[in-house]
Amino acid sequence: MGRIYERIDENQRKWISNQSMFFVGTAPSGDSGHINVSPKGPIGSLRVLDDHTVAYLDIVGSGAETIAHLRDNGRICVMFCAFDGPPRILRLHGEGEYVRPGDDGFDDLLALGFAEPEIAESMRAFIVVHVTRIADSCGYGVPLMSYEGERPHMDLSTAKRIRVEGEGAMRVYERKHNSESIDGLPALSG
Repeated sequence: MGRIYERIDENQRKWISNQSMFFVGTAPSGDSGHINVSPKGPIGSLRVLDDHTVAYLDIVGSGAETIAHLRDNGRICVMFCAFDGPPRILRLHGEGEYVRPGDDGFDDLLALGFAEPEIAESMRAFIVVHVTRIADSCGYGVPLMSYEGERPHMDLSTAKRIRVEGEGAMRVYERKHNSESIDGLPALSG
């Protein structure tokens, strides 16, 4: 049976830091639109900032659903699950916000030692989650899997884009591919 917790305690912090990855879920307001679930990692790109706040470094990708949904309604859930060791799932529900490079607070967050990509230009934002509900569950349905390492593809793709298109290529990519969600909600536009 799952439990609800008052805060993110030291045991949870340690357990979170031992996971290989995490998942982020968001949805637009109303009863239409697409729910989004994104795998995120490495785990070093996420930090527990205090008993009710986590943040992760968001990298430029093919879409910007999380940011669009945060702009729309702020709702977010971060989920961790154990792929090795004792079975467990931990969900952090809350209200999220994003902090872009150049925004107040971005450099302060960056200074906290998040795992960064090889190329700084690929950093899109920090997603900061003000956690309102902390709950765990058994995780019996999560398969046992072995961690083999991080994939190099993100850094290689970014390096190639900048080599071919020049400095600022990631901001151009964002304007072209991350300006709105798949449902037409504003993401990195306006």
